[in-house]
This record gives sequence, C-alpha cells and structure tokens, in this order.
Amino acid sequence: KGFEVINPLGTGTYIYVDDIIVSEKKPPKTKLEIEIGYKKGIKRECRNMDMGDSLYHASKEMEQYRDLSITNIAAHAGIVEFSNGLRLHKGETYGNIIEKNLRRAQIRETIKSHFEKEESLFAKGIKTLSLFFIDRVKNYRLYDYEGNALLGEYGKMFEEEYDAVRKEMSGGFSQEYRRYLESFSAHEVHNGYFSIDKKTGQCIDSHKEDEQDKPEDVSAYDLILKNKERLLSFDEPTRFIFSHSALREGWDNPNVFQICALKHDADNSNRRRQEVGRGMRLCVDKYGARMDADALGDGVQQLNS
Repeated sequence: KGFEVINPLGTGTYIYVDDIIVSEKKPPKTKLEIEIGYKKGIKRECRNMDMGDSLYHASKEMEQYRDLSITNIAAHAGIVEFSNGLRLHKGETYGNIIEKNLRRAQIRETIKSHFEKEESLFAKGIKTLSLFFIDRVKNYRLYDYEGNALLGEYGKMFEEEYDAVRKEMSGGFSQEYRRYLESFSAHEVHNGYFSIDKKTGQCIDSHKEDEQDKPEDVSAYDLILKNKERLLSFDEPTRFIFSHSALREGWDNPNVFQICALKHDADNSNRRRQEVGRGMRLCVDKYGARMDADALGDGVQQLNS
C-alpha cells in the first residue's frame, strides 16, 4: 500500500480516509479520521460518516471544518468527495500531517493487511508474518536509567493500533481465527531484531560496515534467524518483526507477506530491493511443506501474493 500526503500551506484542515464501508442494503459510508475539539484539548479520531454529513458538526465545531461536508462517496472507485472540491482516495491524507501520524497510519494499514491475509491462511495451517524496517532503534526500544528495556514510540503505536484494529475487525472473522487472535496480547505478538552494544548490552543502530563486529540480540536471533520452525509455529506468538537493517545477508523468511518501511529512504533502491527480498519466497505450512505449484497448481500465485 502506498501513502500520498497532500499538504497545502496555510491550512489547518486534517482529513484521513481510513475506509469506505459498503453494505448491500444501505448507501456506502466512509470512515474519516478528523480532529475533534474537546474541552481538554484536540484529538484525532475516526468517525463513520454518510454522504451529506458535516465535518464541522462531527468535529464538535472545529473552525477549520466550517462549511465542509461530504458530497459523494464513490465506493467503486474508493474516492470520497467534499464540498470544497477536495477528492481523496482511501488511504490518502489531506492537511498538515506530521511524521508520527503518517507512521501510525502505516502501522495501522500493515496490521489490517496482516489480519486479512492471516485469516485466509489460518485454516490452511500457514502462519503469516509481517516485517517492519525502522531507521532508529530508539523508535522501537528505549532504556531507563537502570538499563531496563521499554517500548519506544513505534512499539507503543503498534500495540495501540493492534488492539484497535483487532477489536474493529474481529466481528467479521471466523470463530476459530478469532479465538486464535484472542489467545495472545498485543505485547506478545511483536519482537525486535537489532545489534547489541558489547559494553552496555543494549540494542543499537547498526551499519553495514560494522555489523560483523556486533553480536545480535540473542533471544531474537535464535527465534528469527536460527529457529524458523519455531517462528512458523502457531504456538509461537511472534508474528510482527521490527528490524533496523535489512537483517543478515542470506536471511529470508518465506512467510513474510507484509513489509513496512517506517523510514526515509525511498530513494535508496538497492536497500529497498534487499528489504523486499526478505519476503519474496513461496511460503510453507506449519509442517514445512512448500506451497508451490506442485502443492497448489494454478492457485500458487494467489496464495503467495
């Protein structure tokens, strides 16, 4: 999924098209994230809205939304149109968005895609993994004065969005898959793989020229690079992996279906190809059987996409 940020100068209006909701019996709705004015301050929250609804009223009369309403919800095209002529596709953002809001949206959409793919493969005994690449370890993992590991900003965002998306989507899942989702907490399903500083024992940013001189986080190394059989077992709760670099050369995992880049290196095509290559393999089921053309026939591309 791609994200296009439209950010005109001189406006405080913020709109994010989170979803377009289609029903057989009712006109389509849109789920918008907008700024809501509360007595204690302004928050960005999602609201389900119909064609003709006023963003001014939905925002509790925030001035930037005055006279702004929804004029059309084109579900087939995935477009929402507004009274000021603005047209946004699903996943697009309008307004003065700062980076952490974009990163939160990326994390949210990755979790959504993960759940959609995971449910389709769960009954087939195929575990789904997602991989996040970040530019600073501190964005995922921090340390207190005593050296105890704490969640960084992205780690907190992930757990918040995981719980929110699971609650939002679980009603449409099968009972068996829903039971599986509920068997692990948000804190249990993610892990980080980073280089370790020999002196402090803490996770640090790694660079290609010195990666060989630093040991890895042993527990994460054992799980992610050595014991793929355990990682691909449904008994192991880890399904989302955060990494600073593109992991060690020669590592790949056939069950990585989502790769999310939470960093600024879109112009680095070599690194991006290396990262994407970590997941471009034919997946295996929980018994280690490769889901190739021999096993699936014509369905091999659809299952592995």
